[in-house]
Amino acid sequence: MRQLLRLGAAIGAFSCLSMASAAALEYPLTLTAQAKYANGPTTISSAITIRVDRLMDPAARTRALDRLKYNGYQGFMTVLRPLPVVGQVSSPNARVDLRYAWETKADDRTRLILVADKPLFFLPADASKSKAGYELTVVDLMLDSKNAGSGTMAGAARVKPSPELGVILDDFGAAPVQLTVEPAARGKTD
Repeated sequence: MRQLLRLGAAIGAFSCLSMASAAALEYPLTLTAQAKYANGPTTISSAITIRVDRLMDPAARTRALDRLKYNGYQGFMTVLRPLPVVGQVSSPNARVDLRYAWETKADDRTRLILVADKPLFFLPADASKSKAGYELTVVDLMLDSKNAGSGTMAGAARVKPSPELGVILDDFGAAPVQLTVEPAARGKTD
């Protein structure tokens, strides 16, 4: 029995070390992005600040993803809302707290997926749709070693499960906002 406990402790320590070494970004991390949305004659541009203090706890992520997979969007929301704040996304007019932050390696880049439990904005093209049920802000970024890159953001969204990424944006009808992330110093916060 004692050998089994030692083996379990060794496996747990190895898992923690391998997860720590897989982290490509250093936290806390502050990114500045230029956001652009175009729909016909309407173009909206704004600066977005993304601050990630840390990634979420792996056990909490597993619990949230299991709820999404087996209980759908509302199950995910039930788990997401009480999770600790791990950062913020802010525009000049509003700010939302991040409760989901996870990164994965994609070739020589890092994919960072962020979810806030409240909408940051509704776009003009979204006005004809009901706002009920679109309660999340979702940011999906691809960053290089200098923390520069691009991605998308939906200010009022739903998510669905993705085997590779955990969560992905569910269809809201409007095209997501395009983000261009400027290089930032590692580990810096405002």
